[in-house]
Amino acid sequence: MKLHSNILGQGKPFVILHGFLGMSDNWKTLGKKISEEGFEVHLVDQRNHGHSFHDDNFDYETLSEDLRHYFEAHNLSEAIVLGHSMGGKTAMLFATQNPNLVSKLIVADISPRFYPIHHDAILEGLSSLDFSEIKSRGAADKQLANYVSDFGTRQFLLKNLYWKEKGQLALRMNLQVLKENVSEVGEALPLHAKFEKETLFLRGDKSEYIALQDETIIKQHFSNVNIVTIANAGHWLHAENPDDFFNEVMQFII
Repeated sequence: MKLHSNILGQGKPFVILHGFLGMSDNWKTLGKKISEEGFEVHLVDQRNHGHSFHDDNFDYETLSEDLRHYFEAHNLSEAIVLGHSMGGKTAMLFATQNPNLVSKLIVADISPRFYPIHHDAILEGLSSLDFSEIKSRGAADKQLANYVSDFGTRQFLLKNLYWKEKGQLALRMNLQVLKENVSEVGEALPLHAKFEKETLFLRGDKSEYIALQDETIIKQHFSNVNIVTIANAGHWLHAENPDDFFNEVMQFII
């Protein structure tokens, strides 16, 4: 089973992994901009997300193995790998397990540490969407607003909506499996996992995902690391301040 991807441009391979409940399409604008700088950008859908296959197994070991198979299928090596949130955890583990395949690592707003479950309201809201009654994006947004107050977060989640057939909306994600395995999303990077090549951690100044005390943990796993704060940005820092995010990435990889 192969991961779905959207490949943009030509040049040095640059792989981007989205976060939990996201999809590769979330990175299309930034991916296009990066590709114009001479990179072959692979916007990848992780399993149970976007256009990729659905499967009952879901943990970081499995996601890392999926990515290794993707690299083999596309003959990739010495790639730059960028991951956001859950995708950042996948990218971290993949880099520590396959250092020969990764030239540089970029992790967006996530630490290697353990995170408790904190997606309860979002998952409950998505589960409440009854598509036998909901026939428009607006109606879905109205229902989801009962569980998720933030408009931007709802718009991010509703990108998963698609027309399964005429008049029938559905969600692209494998919601049932993601609900059953949500505890896996917060799992810590194994203690022994190390990556010695250049690594960049980017955090939003309004986000609490990477705290000051996390810097010690980050440096235990990534010895050649730089940690940069993106101003005026929360957890979705690449969407909230795309210019600064892009500039920091370019400064790191060129």
